[in-house]
Amino acid sequence: MQAHSTRKLTAMLLMAAISISNSAMAGETLERISRSGRIVLATRDASIPFSYKDNHGKPLGYTVDICLKLVDAIRLQLKRPDLRIDYMQVTPSSRFKAIIEGQADLECGPTTNTAERRALVGFTIANFIASAKMLVKKDSGIRNWADLRNKTIVTTAATTNAKSIAERNDVGALRITLLEAKDDLESFHQVETGKADAFAMDDVLLYGLKAMSAHPADYQVVASPLTVEPYAIMFSKNDIELKKLMDAEMARIIYNGDVEKLYKKWFNNPIPPSGVNLDMPMNALLRNSFQFPSDKVAD
Repeated sequence: MQAHSTRKLTAMLLMAAISISNSAMAGETLERISRSGRIVLATRDASIPFSYKDNHGKPLGYTVDICLKLVDAIRLQLKRPDLRIDYMQVTPSSRFKAIIEGQADLECGPTTNTAERRALVGFTIANFIASAKMLVKKDSGIRNWADLRNKTIVTTAATTNAKSIAERNDVGALRITLLEAKDDLESFHQVETGKADAFAMDDVLLYGLKAMSAHPADYQVVASPLTVEPYAIMFSKNDIELKKLMDAEMARIIYNGDVEKLYKKWFNNPIPPSGVNLDMPMNALLRNSFQFPSDKVAD
């Protein structure tokens, strides 16, 4: 198995964080944004329905919309209604570096808040809670993790799933071959072309990829939940002023119902570019978390 890449990436990013002098001083991000007159949002190209591109290359999605509301709060705080938004495309591997080095101010994708990552970056209140499952071809015969014995499974590099699969493999002595792809589309392609038997990833991302594929009926999302993944907007670590503002705005849009409206827009209605509907009701974990918004998560 090749489960060392996530740990290697974390070590590399930690070294980068240490090497950047005063990169996360209180209020530095807001001061930089105010001076430059622009804010940079890190987005993905294929993390449907959270952060992806339409047919014209414009970033859109559930977490992109949430970031835009956070930007409005920053505009108000800085008294800069003219604040320009620039977008920076990142991958699961490059997203941390972009935030740590100040290339981007907010990361607007499906990023899980974990203790390991909190050593490197900051997170606001969770906006979604997913669980790790796997996507397989319907005729694969795979329905749960035990069915992966002696099979090949792919996941996306620099995500939390590789470690969880390695642990499941060790416990079950499944002799799994683990592949890591650069992004979710490449991981899906591994299953599509038969190079992998299953693609392990957060369930909602798998549903999105399935819905947007050429032949959605050929695939299904299966298995008992392997992990619980609280997604949150990522920003510079220890930036006290930004953290305070982002948490206050997240709590506001949760309490006033904006987040629920955004959820319905992206999970219960047809979405661009092809009008597919994920038809995913809000799960109990997420609904309960919105009753008492907090950035504290169980690691």
